[in-house]
Amino acid sequence: MKTPVEEILYFGRRMTERWINNTAGGNISVRADDEMFISPRFADYQWGWQLEPEQIVSGPIEGDALLSHPAFSREGKAHLGIYHSFPEAQAIIHAHPHFIMPFCAADKPIESTIDATDMFGTIEQADYAIPNTQELADNIVAGLRGKNKLMAEYAAAILLPRHGIFVAGKDLYAVYDTLVKINMNAWCIIAQKMLD
Repeated sequence: MKTPVEEILYFGRRMTERWINNTAGGNISVRADDEMFISPRFADYQWGWQLEPEQIVSGPIEGDALLSHPAFSREGKAHLGIYHSFPEAQAIIHAHPHFIMPFCAADKPIESTIDATDMFGTIEQADYAIPNTQELADNIVAGLRGKNKLMAEYAAAILLPRHGIFVAGKDLYAVYDTLVKINMNAWCIIAQKMLD
């Protein structure tokens, strides 16, 4: 079984290999008891997710210690907000997937069109807020409210207008799987338009 650090390194590289992210950002975190492990700022832009274990930022979920870390991810406030609000959430991925981004740009939900995504229902858009702000973190938490059961059993997601997606769930394997499935579902919606 992988450690939280090993999981973050592994899935960060997989996201890049499968074009589930872009160089504009994205981050991965794992909760371990009262501590959070999170990918550093500019994980893709500067290092292409070829990170060393010592680059993973960690610290207590409670308090402000992580917020003052110089490598703390720009959307780290949202990760902390999710962990504070949802004890069911044990792992989080924020990403900018190629087929999800058109829906974010258009501020449109992603309705399930394939069997693999039926369990997640329609992926809604959170209220817009400027990136890297506490307001955006609060909007993400608000958008995930009521999805506790889904997070406990597998994972739940929320879209961010003009920005990307947040997925939180029971472990990083489930979160990554959910992200890939939603991205494929988004592609199916786009591709269907070309078939009409």
